[in-house]
Amino acid sequence: MKIGLFTDTYYPQINGVATSVLMLKENLERLGHQVYVFTTTDPKAEKKETNVYRVPSIPFVSERRVGVFYNHRLAKLIKELDLDLIHTHTEFSLGIFGRTIAKELNIPFLHTYHTIYEDYTHYIVKLAALAPIAKMAARKLSLNFCNSADEVIVPTDKVKELLLSYEIKQNISVIPTGIKLDKFSKYNYDSEAICNLRTSLGIGVEDKCLLYVGRISKEKNIEEILISMKSYLKDKEGVKFVLIGDGPEKSNLEDMARELGIYKQTIFAGERPWDEIGMYYQIGDVFISASQSETQGLTYIEALASGLPVVAKADKCLEGVVQNNVNGYTFHDQEEFLRSLDSILYNNLLKKNLSHEAIESTKKFSVENFAYTVEELYKNVLLEKKDYEDLLYRNMTALKSH
Repeated sequence: MKIGLFTDTYYPQINGVATSVLMLKENLERLGHQVYVFTTTDPKAEKKETNVYRVPSIPFVSERRVGVFYNHRLAKLIKELDLDLIHTHTEFSLGIFGRTIAKELNIPFLHTYHTIYEDYTHYIVKLAALAPIAKMAARKLSLNFCNSADEVIVPTDKVKELLLSYEIKQNISVIPTGIKLDKFSKYNYDSEAICNLRTSLGIGVEDKCLLYVGRISKEKNIEEILISMKSYLKDKEGVKFVLIGDGPEKSNLEDMARELGIYKQTIFAGERPWDEIGMYYQIGDVFISASQSETQGLTYIEALASGLPVVAKADKCLEGVVQNNVNGYTFHDQEEFLRSLDSILYNNLLKKNLSHEAIESTKKFSVENFAYTVEELYKNVLLEKKDYEDLLYRNMTALKSH
């Protein structure tokens, strides 16, 4: 098959959507397909990229970029590629471009709904009174775009139920995004190199490390973690809370850590290169998060694949990912959160068992399984379109004969 993937965010940007599209491209290619990515320009992108086409773009909210809605030069090229189908990963510029091209070429158009936009309206609307209007607009945007697709893909049942509540009429397939499991396997990393990395970040040899990897932004609810850390770190000098990532809330949370008196034990390490991120998971003892805005939570799966037990605030997207007392714990309040941390950090046997099960539990999230499942959906959609067109042709022929 010749497949076009349209996305506003792509490698070298580091986020769940960019990673998902990159993994899909690479693994569909391994299955023998020709895959073309159409995305925005990025100052950090390599000059030579195989089958990646970029449209002029400008920075947008939350460190994303927005491109032109239709590029005539690129549209001409796309038509020459003779694509079999188009798969969009954004509801904005490149998504609209992809949808338009699919209609012009009369080929199937699939869409993956990656982002719950009503959780991100605070980037655009600063007045609380306008928040309900912004959320309603976000729901309307999602409804209209998804209903224009031939097939909708979501990563979890949580997102499927949300879209059904929006009254999406199209068929919705749940396909969890896969990850490159060996990238996070602890067996691929040298213990001395991990020790040196911990030391460079200010983590002592005997220190225990609570780890967060991801964007430092409001919707990730890191404030709740810091508030809990005030009492927890008070009499535990050997425990450090390390945050790998960057974002608009970083300076505010650094100030908050100072005010709470936990700044010396809270390490804001900043964003690290995607190619090295697997190593950073190895420095932790427990992965923690209180985010409620995830559609799937790829960082949870990456942490588990690294052998890290996960302690995360209960959320529907964690069903089938974090299993209590198997590979980690979900919590509802501060008491449950802190009790879960203690049970892992100060019980080596439990931690070892949770770590083993964490690795085992991620095998179903391999990129190979992800790409194969998407490939099967593509085939079904193409077959349905062919059957429909054959039926239409037969009906038209019958009408003409009368």
